[in-house]
Amino acid sequence: MTTIRNAMLAAGLLAGLISAGSVLAHGNVVPQAVETKGLTPIKDAGVQVDGDGWAAVNPYRTSPEHDRALEIGSSAYNQNCAACHGLEAKSGGIAPDLRLLDVGDAGDEWFVQRVRNGAVRDGRVYMPKMADYLSQEALWAVRTYLDSVHVEE
Repeated sequence: MTTIRNAMLAAGLLAGLISAGSVLAHGNVVPQAVETKGLTPIKDAGVQVDGDGWAAVNPYRTSPEHDRALEIGSSAYNQNCAACHGLEAKSGGIAPDLRLLDVGDAGDEWFVQRVRNGAVRDGRVYMPKMADYLSQEALWAVRTYLDSVHVEE
């Protein structure tokens, strides 16, 4: 009887840990600072910006700093985005699969809108305004990383 009870307690504990982990893995992300050393600041990058100083397109996509942006973006994505959007941007269905985001300039407008404004539905925050936590340089580095993992549907 004790063996059965212990097995049931262990199963319950395991189920609790699994469910707690899945809750914590989706949305309870505390944004982590991203070091962007080696990337030209947007204000000095010679790209077109809007009234708030945001670049309209990814300044690192075709720059000599592309590889550095890719390295920074991969790390920044894993620290700040993977909990919801999945490792290597492969979503588990909770948040959009970012591998499907249009590559190049075509996907930049959506990306900028989302990182600046976040995602809120029915008063619930599904994604925070990441631009409140990460620099524009860090976010464009993430975009560079997302271009690198793009897949066609």
